Amino acid sequence: MHSKKKQIQNELEEQHPANYNIKAKEVRLVGDNIPNPGIYKIEDALKLAEEMELDLVLISSQVNPPVCKILDYQKYIYQQKQRQKEIKAKSAKIIVKEIRFGPNTDDHDYNFKLKHAINFLQDGAKVKAYVFFKGRSIMYTEQGEQLLRRFINDLAEYAKVEQEPKLDGKRMIVILTPLQKKKN
Repeated sequence: MHSKKKQIQNELEEQHPANYNIKAKEVRLVGDNIPNPGIYKIEDALKLAEEMELDLVLISSQVNPPVCKILDYQKYIYQQKQRQKEIKAKSAKIIVKEIRFGPNTDDHDYNFKLKHAINFLQDGAKVKAYVFFKGRSIMYTEQGEQLLRRFINDLAEYAKVEQEPKLDGKRMIVILTPLQKKKN
């Protein structure tokens, strides 16, 4: 885990070189703390950063001349790491829970699995329900489809159908996605 943090640190430092690691001859200085924003020779920009007791940091190297800011480099790297953490936390992790039925599942088992499906959907997980046909039970695909249609209808207030019941080998599969809760 520690090496992962070090790797992120190195990637950020490569993306945003500072001070004498900047290879350009001229840079465009921007920022609130710059008295005269504009194009400076690299030596003059470094001198200005030293006078302010801060670092010259490359912000964008895609333009000519490259854009730099004078700021506290360690604080800047820390803020970039925090921003990456936020982006990672906001990216949705999709969890898919599976529920297995037989073509002749009785009501008690069906209701038990229905309650679990409701809990999974309320927790934000997708539900993949399937009827597994074993041996000669493949002859009862209509029963399996009826069971999945009933399952879909019973979960109508909790989920929407992402994939209609479809026979895939010895399984008939349906995928349900939780409904988005309306914000008041």
